Amino acid sequence: MLLSCGDALIDFLPSKTANGREALTPAVGGSCLNIAIGSARLDVPTGFVGGISTDTFGRMIADHAAASGVDLRRATRSNRQATLAFARVTGTETQYAFYDADTASRNWTYRRDAVALDGVTCVHTGSTTLVHDKGAAETLALIEDARPNMTISLDPNCRPNLVKDKDAYCARMLAFCGKADIVKMSDVDFAYLFGDEAHAARAETLLSSGASLVVITRGNDGACAWHRKAGPIAAEAPVVNVVDTIGAGDSFQAALLAALHRLDRIAQPQLRDVSAAELTRALSFACKCAAFTCTRPGADPPRSRELPPDYW
Repeated sequence: MLLSCGDALIDFLPSKTANGREALTPAVGGSCLNIAIGSARLDVPTGFVGGISTDTFGRMIADHAAASGVDLRRATRSNRQATLAFARVTGTETQYAFYDADTASRNWTYRRDAVALDGVTCVHTGSTTLVHDKGAAETLALIEDARPNMTISLDPNCRPNLVKDKDAYCARMLAFCGKADIVKMSDVDFAYLFGDEAHAARAETLLSSGASLVVITRGNDGACAWHRKAGPIAAEAPVVNVVDTIGAGDSFQAALLAALHRLDRIAQPQLRDVSAAELTRALSFACKCAAFTCTRPGADPPRSRELPPDYW
């Protein structure tokens, strides 16, 4: 089983009314929840860990996750309000305004006796949960319990508008990278964290610090991966009619983890021995799934039955 730990929220996406006025449409989101939904839709047994409200929006979140086959038994339900994020698309990037004070997600607490890790092969985390001290500390406690026996996957999915102290945040992300087996980030996130440093140079540093796989996504230019044994791998992004890019990075990560699961390379020992051919296949599949997600609005990753046979 894959376990995704982190944010679950409602995105308000830009839209138009029938008479052309600007409007906002609510949609379930949150990077870590999106990844849980994406991998579950690709037939990977998946659970979600984090705080989900019992309010109207929280019920939307829970119903949406359950409809995609995500196991919510490890999630914590509370009567605190749900996190809300208002999205604005500028070019190929989506910017967010977050309303996250005293929410169910923000106040999630890790309790060892309440989060069963039996049968879990991989734990994924990242995004807004790691911006705040409390969320980062609670997530770290889960990771420390999990990492001796489970693969740790990390996608920082940076949100600069939430960061109050960039130096402290970058140091925190680097520390989390040092505890991860799989580190994935977009080129935009990379630039925020590491500036003008070459992708390959930082990837080699992360590999030497303990990671088995480092992946950088580059939008229309596909993705690159570095592995201790398989070497550098590149995959192209298919050309599609882009509706919006919301959730594309999450869909990529979900598909990458699903592909490694399908190849029986998700567990720590198997991940270390993945071949170049296997990694190329996984990376290509992830790029295709991310592109598919861009063809429809919102964070709506594909289900296995929707994908053409040649995607795999």
